[in-house]
Amino acid sequence: MTIRERTEEIEREQLSKYAMLSSETAGRVRPEEKCEIRTEFQRDRDRIIHCKSFRRLKHKTQVFLCPEKDHYRTRLTHTLEVSQIARTIARAFRLNEDLCEAISLGHDLGHTPFGHAGERVLSEVCSQGFTHYEQSVRVVEKLEKGGAGLNLTAEVIDGIRCHTKGEEARTMEGRIVRVADRIAYINHDIDDALRAGVLKREEIPAHLTRVLGQKRSERINTLVRSIVAHTEEGVLSMGEEVQAAFLELHDFMFERVYFNPLAKGEEKKVPGLIAGLYNHFLENPMELPLEYQAVSWQEGMERATCDFIAGMTDRYAITLFQDLFIPKSWNG
Repeated sequence: MTIRERTEEIEREQLSKYAMLSSETAGRVRPEEKCEIRTEFQRDRDRIIHCKSFRRLKHKTQVFLCPEKDHYRTRLTHTLEVSQIARTIARAFRLNEDLCEAISLGHDLGHTPFGHAGERVLSEVCSQGFTHYEQSVRVVEKLEKGGAGLNLTAEVIDGIRCHTKGEEARTMEGRIVRVADRIAYINHDIDDALRAGVLKREEIPAHLTRVLGQKRSERINTLVRSIVAHTEEGVLSMGEEVQAAFLELHDFMFERVYFNPLAKGEEKKVPGLIAGLYNHFLENPMELPLEYQAVSWQEGMERATCDFIAGMTDRYAITLFQDLFIPKSWNG
């Protein structure tokens, strides 16, 4: 018996009936020889961690654009926090932690530079539309590894696609990541807003902190404990009071932080930058990197240009815009 087979046997013996067993995966588009050591979901996790799109997340905005200080969240640290919360919930229910981790690590691979501001612009300028979750699927299916994609399992791809809107994931692990994503970003965005002076602790309504907790760790613990206590028959649920408080806190954050001119003032520059890059490469297709020129031959220039821009980090997009549109000083 190989190490992988022993791990699969342990899953069958110990995991819940609601868990997705790695030995029962629907598989990959391109069948592959199984690994002697790792399960299929472990392999997916490793492929995501080692891909270029994952590394670029460290220089992509979470809430505050291009933060100069070291302690603000980026898209990468957000991803790691989602993974931690999802694995905690999965372990409580005896679900497949490796599947949760793989979905969590891959869920934002297709996110644009400048966060949701960049996503909105690409959605507006591209006639085919754009969403970061569909782009994340596109990254793992098409764009990574020179157009070969990562060839992930069907369950991981389904969880990535369904992590934010629309239909729910087919697996309970995928549905957990969707909840963990919201728990993570609301709580770490409060933390960053306090650090930035955009929000004061006493401004958070007292009845919400009474239910959820004052500190980030307290709020996350309250939310996770409520899910564990109230989920039945594989249907994720929170207690009524906690759920109501969490929804109100979500609305509060949109009003006070996500639409706050102090926090989001620089976002007014994003449409011009993203649209400028988009229009430039539509008009100058030969300036696209070769890998995206190949996409343009197969799927058209709009799709290729969206792929190129969505993959950029904040600082690369700014630098490229400056090189293309800002006159350089004469030093001859």
